[in-house]
Amino acid sequence: MIFYFLSVGLSLLLLVWSADRFVDGSAVTARHLGMPPLLIGMIVVGFGTSIPEMMVSALSAMNGNPGIALGNAYGSNICNIALILGITALINPIHVQSGILKKELPVLTLVTVVTIFQLMDGFLTRFEAGCLIFAFIGLLAWSLFQQRQVPQDSLGLEVEKRLQTPATPFKKAVFQLVLGLVLLIVSSRILVSGSIEIARFFGISDLMIGLTIVAIGTSLPELASSIMAARKNEHEIALGNIIGSNLFNTLAVVGIAGIIQPMKVDPGVLSRDLPMMTGLTGSLFIIGYGFKGRPGRINRFEGMALLLSYVLYMGWLFASQRHGV
Repeated sequence: MIFYFLSVGLSLLLLVWSADRFVDGSAVTARHLGMPPLLIGMIVVGFGTSIPEMMVSALSAMNGNPGIALGNAYGSNICNIALILGITALINPIHVQSGILKKELPVLTLVTVVTIFQLMDGFLTRFEAGCLIFAFIGLLAWSLFQQRQVPQDSLGLEVEKRLQTPATPFKKAVFQLVLGLVLLIVSSRILVSGSIEIARFFGISDLMIGLTIVAIGTSLPELASSIMAARKNEHEIALGNIIGSNLFNTLAVVGIAGIIQPMKVDPGVLSRDLPMMTGLTGSLFIIGYGFKGRPGRINRFEGMALLLSYVLYMGWLFASQRHGV
């Protein structure tokens, strides 16, 4: 069993490192190919940090472990808002000025609510998973349209500034992209295999493993990216990273896993995890959007409240596991 714990720990480290290489390589490669900074921020940076979730959930679905697949996606969303944004806001309060991000916040809220209605019957069919993928493609098209409508946005300006220093050669960027992708696949496979064995040994559900160890582990790239952005006063990147990641998790990650293998949804997901995710998403919309002329922001008090909600959620999880819920 020590071997499996070590394999999970080492695979998580490799996952974080390779995800960082993949996102950096993708962003610089896209810049060399002429992609606008705003689009890089919305798609490459926002969605790219969720590549670990996609790899892990896809492999879990192929191995017949839907609990890890769904737990990883929804657990990562909860972790992104409550834990990562909470820590980020404590380091440096987040001010939301980007008009693009303010448009994505209600979209994320709507997508989250629709997810609940989709899974209320306790099953995710291939058709429903296909609808999620179709919605994600529509979101990409909308992102392209937004970039044309608003070529200059505070998010794009922050991304452009980051990409300019230092300038990475094109060949090196492509090498980082390919290396990151290969190592992502390898580390994800090791992580899934080790997590399954740990769950079997301790007699806990795949869902619990997905919501805790795997979800937190695959969210480490978002944590590193958001903390780095907060320290550099890149507020739009910090928040855009979380919004993009949660959209990608809810639509693409769950959609791909569901197409690979239709899944039965654990009752705990419906009674505990989806309501928690929806509540956090709604709170993010309220405090991040800004109403009645008040600018959107997440201050340190709100960051502490988000962190406390994550601690309470973890307690809820372990209490549910003990009572077999």
